[in-house]
Amino acid sequence: MSTDDSDILVVTEEEAGERLDKVLACRFKEVYSRTYFQYLIEEQLVLLNGEPVRKRIRPQVGDEIEVQFAALPEIKLIPEQIPLTIIYEDEDLLVVNKQAGLVVHPGPGNWTGTFVNGLLYHCGRLPDQYNTLRPGIVHRLDKETSGVLVAAKTLEMQQKLTQLFSSRQVYKEYLAICIGRPPDGEISAPIGRHPIHRKQMAVVPNGKQAVSRIKTLGWNEKLSVVKVVIATGRTHQIRVHLKYKGTPVLGDVLYGNISLNEYYQVGRQLLHASRLAFQHRGKELQLYASPPDDMLRFVERVMPSKANTL
Repeated sequence: MSTDDSDILVVTEEEAGERLDKVLACRFKEVYSRTYFQYLIEEQLVLLNGEPVRKRIRPQVGDEIEVQFAALPEIKLIPEQIPLTIIYEDEDLLVVNKQAGLVVHPGPGNWTGTFVNGLLYHCGRLPDQYNTLRPGIVHRLDKETSGVLVAAKTLEMQQKLTQLFSSRQVYKEYLAICIGRPPDGEISAPIGRHPIHRKQMAVVPNGKQAVSRIKTLGWNEKLSVVKVVIATGRTHQIRVHLKYKGTPVLGDVLYGNISLNEYYQVGRQLLHASRLAFQHRGKELQLYASPPDDMLRFVERVMPSKANTL
């Protein structure tokens, strides 16, 4: 995907308080659709006062919007028979143990072969599937992160789950293999775009609030098995926070230690979304996904007598 042109706008008094995607759609209503601008925002091609933002944000008078226009590929979602390890399913939602290497939704470089393609094959149809490349998606996991992934099968459930995640009413627990041993306790450090390496996130003074709670389960003087519960859901939050403490996730090529990744022959970050819990149908739905074999090998290496307790 290549950007073709760019423009800089200043928010007027009439536009203040409207959603960002709506503001842009109204400005360019003769040329582009609102869905097009939602796509640009999701791909971080729209900056508000120099920072990437979400489409739901409502800019204020005088805010500067920079838009990098890009060619939108003619993509039609195609159902694909992709193996899904189903943890739970009912009429409203589907929960899987996502395998490492599976991209959640179509995007540049991965227009097919994603979880969404497999979800569409499994369900037959999904809410709003003709107007978005992310039907049913309410949260995401990085491509190389495995574990619990929830998707909505109806528009009503998609809205409910999105609200639960955005209002921090979902319990999210991860398992990580770390280089070194992070201190137990809470990491409260704001996360934003790295000032130099724009593809990375970092702990920065003007970042968004990010809170992770750390507990080391096992330690062999070199590597540790760590439980991380996150109270917020910032991009790359766990990976950034653990790097910030000097104990990056083993196998992380973006934030980790390349030489030790090679020494241990690990090709992906050993991070796994192990537990998720939220209110569903009047009771708490508790979901668990067992770690994949590549992680279990290191768990057994670090804490052999407790490996089966995870």
